[in-house]
Amino acid sequence: MSKSQYLLEYAAWRERTRSRALLQANNDTRRYGSVPESQLSTPIIHKKTIGFWSSVFIIFNRMIGTGIFATPATVLALSGSVGLSMTLWLLGGLLAAAGMQVYVVWGCAFPQNGAEKNYLQYLFPRPTHLTLCLYGASLALMGWAAGNAFVSAEYFLKAILDEQPSTLLLRLTSFAVITATLLLHGITLKWGLRVQNILGAFKLFILAIIIATGLAVFRNGIPSSAGMNGGSSQWRGRANFRNVWDGTILNPSSICLALNSVIWSFLGFSNANYAMGEMKNPRRTIKVAGPLAVIIVAALFLFSNVAYLSGASKEEIVSSGRLVVALLMNNVWGEKVERFVDMAVSLSTFGSVLAMVFAQGRINQELAKEGVLPLSELLVSNKPFDAPLAGLGLHWFFCVLIIFFVPSGDIFNLVVNMGVYPFAVINTIVSFGLLYLYFAPSSRSEEHDQYGWHLLSPSILLSAMFFGVANVFLIIAPFIPPPAGTEPYQALPYWSHAAACWALFGLGGIWWLIRFRGQTPSN
Repeated sequence: MSKSQYLLEYAAWRERTRSRALLQANNDTRRYGSVPESQLSTPIIHKKTIGFWSSVFIIFNRMIGTGIFATPATVLALSGSVGLSMTLWLLGGLLAAAGMQVYVVWGCAFPQNGAEKNYLQYLFPRPTHLTLCLYGASLALMGWAAGNAFVSAEYFLKAILDEQPSTLLLRLTSFAVITATLLLHGITLKWGLRVQNILGAFKLFILAIIIATGLAVFRNGIPSSAGMNGGSSQWRGRANFRNVWDGTILNPSSICLALNSVIWSFLGFSNANYAMGEMKNPRRTIKVAGPLAVIIVAALFLFSNVAYLSGASKEEIVSSGRLVVALLMNNVWGEKVERFVDMAVSLSTFGSVLAMVFAQGRINQELAKEGVLPLSELLVSNKPFDAPLAGLGLHWFFCVLIIFFVPSGDIFNLVVNMGVYPFAVINTIVSFGLLYLYFAPSSRSEEHDQYGWHLLSPSILLSAMFFGVANVFLIIAPFIPPPAGTEPYQALPYWSHAAACWALFGLGGIWWLIRFRGQTPSN
């Protein structure tokens, strides 16, 4: 950005600040938020470094992690039949598409970094900063990339070592993963995006291999001598497609748990919204890149499930205890590809870590702009590398705490599960928030007419309703007793992570009472 462009943007920011001060001096009141930026924000000039394909790969990397390599076996076991399992995966794709529609609308209204921070601030401007404190406590205090860093490290070590790695080696490798992510995104932003794009393309390549392998096996069968070395063929998975509803489990808790697993596998379609302030042509980009990424991922997930079912019997998938992708490749190509599969899973998960940390750095920076976080002056800065190094560093710090100081077992699983539950609450609010804005008379005022809330199409309203109801289900699901043998913890109650997340929201409320109670936009 040239010096003249910077001065123009700074002058525009100063003019907005003076206008707000005049409104406040004349006792201007508003029913809900009316400005895209906080009245307390400082001018941060973001370089437009994210193009169309980088936006697509930001979403790819977040959505395609370990879920599609492991979750299908869990979903099949809980649903009991191929028919119900595939139906749930199709439903998950539709929910992701509906959610993307919701986030496209919000992103076009507020094409700035921070995503839900801006949407929640618009919906709930009063009490001042309360919503931001609740949001910040649930996201900024969680090192939610630590779990994926562990998975990436675990499969990397499995690919290169012949023996089980020690706990210390696993923790050190996880630390290396999360630190490499910090350095890529905090020091060399362009290279961070390039590595993300490369890993996103690699994930598509891996899923294409899986799908091609599955379809070839479905057509030709698996040679009796695994490894494609010749011999008579056998069809280990064709029976899966004959009576697809056989064995269906209609237990409500099993179906709830299966659907819950599917929906979380599609988590991440909103990842590009966190960096819209750095996008080139953000409104046009998110309108095309978001839906395109979701459609491609949903199709890949469905065809990958078909591939898994083509290369292994239902009994093998359910009872093997292995990654379903490893089972398929071992059945077709033999054990010699095992290390390749492990490395592919490791790199895929590393891409997810990059996408998670990339988004969280922007969230922390935007919260710091509002003064919600301690050391806000430090966290809000893009110095010295034109990247939110300090905001990324805050997330790195919490990840390191989890990696080195949270013991493996129930406590570690609890912390990892806590990283995703708050999104169900947030997604519920932003979904039903669109419906509220459509029906609220005040949204038709001149002040809010620029957003066109009353002009939302029926398809958008249906998507918001569909996505909102699904997330209400995700809020409730952890409190439904799981089937015997599927409990997420050995000693802790199955609802522990959900209860802990509500406690985090409560902590955010306490922080608001200490820091902001009694404040108004004018003071």
